[in-house]
Amino acid sequence: MVFAGLDPTGGAGLQADIEAVVSMGCHALPVITAVTAQDTRDVRSVTAVDPLDVIGQARAVLDDIPVSAFKIGLISSVGIVQAVHSILVDFPDIPVVVDPVCVSGGGRRLIDEELLNAMVSLIFPATLVVTPNTLEGRLLAPEADSPAAVAQQILTYGCGYVLLTGTHENTEQVVNRLYADMRLIESRTFERLQGSYHGSGCTLASAIAARVAHGLEPVAAISQAQKYTFETLRHARRLGKGQFLPDRLYWARGFRGAA
Repeated sequence: MVFAGLDPTGGAGLQADIEAVVSMGCHALPVITAVTAQDTRDVRSVTAVDPLDVIGQARAVLDDIPVSAFKIGLISSVGIVQAVHSILVDFPDIPVVVDPVCVSGGGRRLIDEELLNAMVSLIFPATLVVTPNTLEGRLLAPEADSPAAVAQQILTYGCGYVLLTGTHENTEQVVNRLYADMRLIESRTFERLQGSYHGSGCTLASAIAARVAHGLEPVAAISQAQKYTFETLRHARRLGKGQFLPDRLYWARGFRGAA
């Protein structure tokens, strides 16, 4: 089950989640948390869904279909944080993956301090994996002075693993670092591709959640999801005037079914 906003470009948000989850061999159950107006360059507006509607969407499905993992993306009000928290409390055995959507691809900050604090206090303690990029990591741990300190501070909020992604750093290659138990577990290096990408964080977190839903241990799920996400970026297309959109269904482009 994915909690996220609706992105009309299809590059991020619920469509990104659905495509990534399907690519990992799962069925996505989308719960809309916000309606956004955005293009491939930046977010213009975010309109939060009523928290009671978020609860209604989720519980209608949870009463009907077994859920193997939760993925949480854009949450645009404290009320929605509280709504999602109420669901996590009632389903404590379902693993949770959080993409802490704090900053848009164009650099616009999407959540304020009150909302950030609500996420940290109510959502993170129930979370298995958090996947911030370094910009988001610095917002979540403003006093930290290094990537390791950022991740370790986020771990103190109660989550099991922090995957700190390096796409926004000024480095020759992209370095993603995985932390748990207050230490670095592993780091993975990827080619730094040209351009910037809209929806890579959604893709990564949803792919992790889907692999966890299949029963993989977190480290294996995170590893497979990173490889898949890199391929979606390598096959990305510039459909609009701004960022590239990951091609999460790149593997199906060569399919030729019988007529």
